[in-house]
Amino acid sequence: MSGPDAAPAQAPAQAPVLAPVLAIDIGGTKLAAAIVEPGGRVAAYDRVATPGGPGLDADGLWRTLEALLAKLTADAGDPPLAGVGAGCGGPMTWPAAEVSPLNIPAWRHGFPLRARLRDRYPGLPVRIHNDAICVAVGEHWRGAGRGRDNVLGMVVSTGVGGGLVLGGRLINGGTGNAGHIGHVVVDPGGPPCACGGRGCLEAIARGPGLVSWAQEQGWRQGTPDVTGVELAADARRAHPVAISAMRRAGRAIGIAIASATHLCDLEVAAIGGGVSQAGALLFDPLEEAFREHARMEFARRVRIVPAALGQTAGLVGAAALVFAQDRYWSAG
Repeated sequence: MSGPDAAPAQAPAQAPVLAPVLAIDIGGTKLAAAIVEPGGRVAAYDRVATPGGPGLDADGLWRTLEALLAKLTADAGDPPLAGVGAGCGGPMTWPAAEVSPLNIPAWRHGFPLRARLRDRYPGLPVRIHNDAICVAVGEHWRGAGRGRDNVLGMVVSTGVGGGLVLGGRLINGGTGNAGHIGHVVVDPGGPPCACGGRGCLEAIARGPGLVSWAQEQGWRQGTPDVTGVELAADARRAHPVAISAMRRAGRAIGIAIASATHLCDLEVAAIGGGVSQAGALLFDPLEEAFREHARMEFARRVRIVPAALGQTAGLVGAAALVFAQDRYWSAG
């Protein structure tokens, strides 16, 4: 039928993706990779510590990542791939994914990550976003935000980042950095942040910042290389400074989520990353601060939960950039 009564043309449906995706998660603490199936199941997984030190250059870090990917795919039997999805700490130019992670000094000056991965996997779509945005996508697609349209996903680890799904679609913003809740100011008189600001959520709640603050207050002073995991363990043993450190971080996160909820009318805030593994030590003061500051009635409905996908949330989200591109990838 043609003419004014003709039915509107239907856009062709996105063809189902049957092959798995190679998913990558690049952070200041670890490099992780996985083979992710179309339904979101992680079929194979491997990780290595993110190398550091003054002698490490950009290509040295790339070679470490290349070796991890080669081992993972070989161990999995070199399956045919539908594409490559990756999350990396920011900031980055997007969608070109020239990355300058604040917590990875070797790549601080615009490492061409997407171009390198395209060269290594020619002919495959390569899609890269901020690592915390990938957590948000993973939790919306297959995790705690599944079935909800308005979700904040957060990573609280070596750094603090976030991503937003609003109206069922990933929000990129003008430069691909929308949802970067780690640099919301929660204490204008607070500590300096690596971004150059002061009092950012990341400066207070990231793992190394927690440890530094606790040591300044007398916890394990003079002990090098202690970690947030050890701090949380001491908090469980009722060490007063360790408890105060976790409470300080939890309250800062709660204040930031209250602000984000009032701005974006959220339904779910899902929190992943290593620091989030502290459980009630973090989440109890977080909820307390959130309820103090989220005073509008619509904001009180939000659920604040641990990331349901745990430490694989970012990998599942990176895969979704390929599998569910209609919702999560708008860059062509």
